[in-house]
Amino acid sequence: AMANRRCDVMQRMGSVIGIRPEKIATYKELHAAAWPGVLDRLSKSNIRNFSIYLKQPENLLFSYFEYHGTDFAADSAAIAADPVTRDWWTHTDPCQEPLETRKEGEWWASMEEVFHHD
Repeated sequence: AMANRRCDVMQRMGSVIGIRPEKIATYKELHAAAWPGVLDRLSKSNIRNFSIYLKQPENLLFSYFEYHGTDFAADSAAIAADPVTRDWWTHTDPCQEPLETRKEGEWWASMEEVFHHD
């Protein structure tokens, strides 16, 4: 459905994943100095206004971003194929604990938007 959206339509996307308590400091350090190549790939894949929030003591990460492209599957595939991003994930993935209830093929579990106000 998203591939049919026009260029001027932005989609808000939220997702959630667990974080290992002993890796929280490491995760924060990584994101305090996020790699320029990773950020550049996100921008090239039409991702804007990207934020990650931490909730303790439940140890959950909430991700929010706005997608400004027309083919999310292709843009996501370009991120997943990027060598710098793949290297970045070797540092971030061990910090994370995906939810058992996530959909097949997901790492971060996608969430339904139930309310928005500009």
